[in-house]
Amino acid sequence: MSIVLALFLAAQDPAVLSGEALKLAGENHPVEAEQVWKQALSISPKYFPALFNLAYLYVQQQRLAEAEPLLQRAAAASPGDFNSRYLLGTTQEKLGKPDDALRAWREALRIQPANLRLMQVMSVEYSKGHYFGEAAALAKRALDLKTDDPNLYFLAIKAFQDAGDYATAGNIAQRAAQTFPDSARANFEYAFHLQKDGKIDQALATLQKAMKADPSYEEPFFFYGNLLVDQERNEEAIPYLRKAIENRNDYVPARVVLARALMNLQKWTDAMAELNETIRLDPRHPQPHLLLSQIYFRLGDEAKAKTEKEVSLTLRRQNPTILEAVQARPFR
Repeated sequence: MSIVLALFLAAQDPAVLSGEALKLAGENHPVEAEQVWKQALSISPKYFPALFNLAYLYVQQQRLAEAEPLLQRAAAASPGDFNSRYLLGTTQEKLGKPDDALRAWREALRIQPANLRLMQVMSVEYSKGHYFGEAAALAKRALDLKTDDPNLYFLAIKAFQDAGDYATAGNIAQRAAQTFPDSARANFEYAFHLQKDGKIDQALATLQKAMKADPSYEEPFFFYGNLLVDQERNEEAIPYLRKAIENRNDYVPARVVLARALMNLQKWTDAMAELNETIRLDPRHPQPHLLLSQIYFRLGDEAKAKTEKEVSLTLRRQNPTILEAVQARPFR
């Protein structure tokens, strides 16, 4: 065989071409690599290495719309390949196609059923789509595989809470607090479920552990103060609520509860200051306006009370999800 013929035949071999393209890409010649991969695919349109590597090049260049069909073809060309399906899902998620991404990731997980990272990504994405049942099932599956990772407990707790299964969420929270007794987050999550079960004193004690474990974590301070306000222990609640706000200045729920505590103590000026700051931080939230309406009414200014109430009602209609629970739906 002549050298010319050998070179011609090599140029018709997609494996040789794909290897050459990979070398060019590694040497930072992406334009030339792209052309050679395209040449390989013109010879063999289902050649997996060329499909996947060209798609990966496009992903690196943020040419996601061009990468997506190549990854779909790569996945079809190699039914047992994990990476093409994982990258396809990641690309589709970035393209604003979350349901398509979940379908691609579901196929990837079928290939690697113990991939914890993918389970976590999918559980979060299921939750974003309000597919709470699927999110909870996957979070539980991940936790069962690795019971020494606190983040998997927290993922499962939230997923089951979103799904409305507070009993399972509470059981997982209790396990988390027992497994990680020095964790502020674990103790906070457990305290939340203790109060839902009516065990207020135990919840308060658990919150104290959380606050001691991490004084910079705002949630336990807020929740502790909120429980005290519910018990009409308003004066006691104020330092905890102020600490929560100190830790996180834009913490709107803490500011609202602090305003309620101040209102209960008839400290109208202080309460109005907190509510006005809350409105500055979150102009779309209806509740501060409703509380302001109540203050003005108590002060005898019915005109301002009426105005604030109307603003609250308008914001409630404009932003109905702020104060309402999101409904779950099945994934199809």
